[in-house]
Amino acid sequence: METIKDFRNDLLKRKELKVIVESASNPGLSQARKIIADGFKAKEECVVVKELKSKFGRNTFLIDAFIYDSVDSLNKIEPKPKAKKAESGDKK
Repeated sequence: METIKDFRNDLLKRKELKVIVESASNPGLSQARKIIADGFKAKEECVVVKELKSKFGRNTFLIDAFIYDSVDSLNKIEPKPKAKKAESGDKK
């Protein structure tokens, strides 16, 4: 794991990271979250992966992530997932 950017944002109480990781296949958001938490010794529930990018034919992945100081800080700042609408059974 190679760190490209490691910025401390005191106003939002988080660490902003850009990291390059080598992997044989796409790690996915959940695995990327675990990699960041293990690499920076943070709680996994305080890590938010914003972006996971790669270029065709390469085994390196760019992870853009935030590590919040606490779960409370994360809940105050990060947008909540939208609730799905209830489907009605009256389709004609």
